[in-house]
Amino acid sequence: MKLLITGAYRCGDKEKEYIKSLGNEIFYMQDEKAPLELDPEEIEGVICNGLFLYHPIEKFTKLKYIQLTSAGSDRVPMEYIKEKGIEIHSAKGVYSIPMAEYAVWGVLLLMKHTSLFYENQKTHNWNKLREIEELYGKTVCIVGAGSVGTETAKRFKAFGADVLGVCLKKREIEYFDRIYSSDELNKVLPEADIVILTLPYTKENEHLFDKEKFSAMKENAIFVNMARGKIVNEKALTEALKENRIGGAVLDVFEEEPLDRDSPLWDFENVIITPHNSFVGDGNNRRMFEVIINNLRSFVNDRS
Repeated sequence: MKLLITGAYRCGDKEKEYIKSLGNEIFYMQDEKAPLELDPEEIEGVICNGLFLYHPIEKFTKLKYIQLTSAGSDRVPMEYIKEKGIEIHSAKGVYSIPMAEYAVWGVLLLMKHTSLFYENQKTHNWNKLREIEELYGKTVCIVGAGSVGTETAKRFKAFGADVLGVCLKKREIEYFDRIYSSDELNKVLPEADIVILTLPYTKENEHLFDKEKFSAMKENAIFVNMARGKIVNEKALTEALKENRIGGAVLDVFEEEPLDRDSPLWDFENVIITPHNSFVGDGNNRRMFEVIINNLRSFVNDRS
């Protein structure tokens, strides 16, 4: 198979040789936005992220295999892919561990008032703080109980939290104490001390978290979004923070990225902002390679 690999996957020489050993001829382009230096009509498979945002998929007339380096599929034309019978795989599970660790990190930073201690250290100020919260016994609501949500639940469960999950259908999922269906979200939010978004973006859940959802949350609740920015109405979130209707937020994704330098979200003392970085971890490349190889092997075996 003539396989195009983009810079979305850091493919070393050993990895390339292994992929070639499965019967693939490799082509490479670093920048997915750059003009194509090859004939797309010759490409049969791609390993990419947002390639088709910049190059119409219709030009890849022989395309039969897609491996995404993203866990979500919101950057590819899924209707066309299904219509043409193109086999597609996501990077499900690759980023779940660092994202789960990110959620714990962000929540603890706020609950333990880390920024205050950091400032005290810089000024050599020995000042005890008595208002420190524990994760133990808190109720955590994770909206989205897939791979990322499950890894997140596992870690908060280890701290002795009561972990609730919200997903499309009720079912038992390991590490969750209770699972609720999506239409029960408003019922669950008032119970939660911490609300974490790990669900994929769809047109149906755009601005799912609006003024109504933030009003339903506890006044001291911590809100974490490491899913997709468009799931949250940023104006409603900003108002909730200004009016102290929630206790704080850990934000890794935004409606428009990069976040505008003039956004009021930068200036809240009880908000942690990171630049869509929650998925980064030193084990990602190893896990991504395992996913790529397993899927390529299956693809080859299915056609042999």
